[in-house]
Amino acid sequence: MFQILFGALFALFVGVAFALWGYRIFLVLLPIWGFFAGFWLGAHGITLLFGEGFLATTTGWMVGLVVGFFLAIFSYLFYGLGVAFVAGSIGYAIGSGMMAAMGLTAGWLLFIVGASVAVMVILLTLLFNLQKYVIITLTAIGGANAILLGVLLLFNRVTLTGLSGAGNAIQPVLADSWFWSIAWVVIAALGIFYQVRSNRVYRWQKEYYVESWG
Repeated sequence: MFQILFGALFALFVGVAFALWGYRIFLVLLPIWGFFAGFWLGAHGITLLFGEGFLATTTGWMVGLVVGFFLAIFSYLFYGLGVAFVAGSIGYAIGSGMMAAMGLTAGWLLFIVGASVAVMVILLTLLFNLQKYVIITLTAIGGANAILLGVLLLFNRVTLTGLSGAGNAIQPVLADSWFWSIAWVVIAALGIFYQVRSNRVYRWQKEYYVESWG
């Protein structure tokens, strides 16, 4: 019981922080975000290509770690490109997820569509200099995920055991409930609105980013 309460409160704390102040937090932690985005991208790609469970094999772990470390180092050395590639990993998730929702089951096709959407998101981010708004959107969505996860843990809709074995523990809950889906959209939208207003003038400089990591 204590573990569930602690996990729920921690998720709520992190979720509120990212939903409201994600832009200012994100860039300091960009290499860490890059690692986890790359790890998920590599492991999920292996799942789609070979039909294995998420992180069910050594291959999935190894590819995830390699891609994660590469993207973490890349994010540290090249700030703008790092943001674009993290955004691309989200585009990959959206593209493959939409195809899966439409009933397509061929893993290689999901991978190709996801990779195509990722490339498109990366190019749009770089061409139109959208890094700031990409960060705000991603952190607001990530904050909404964490807030909803904390609430779902408190209501026993998801479990800590389920979290350790799932790529996205709240997705089945969102798919089965309009209420939670609407709550997720509202929280994310409020986070985006607040961050856009509070960061209208503020702009993180690359020099500050490098200095913060020594």
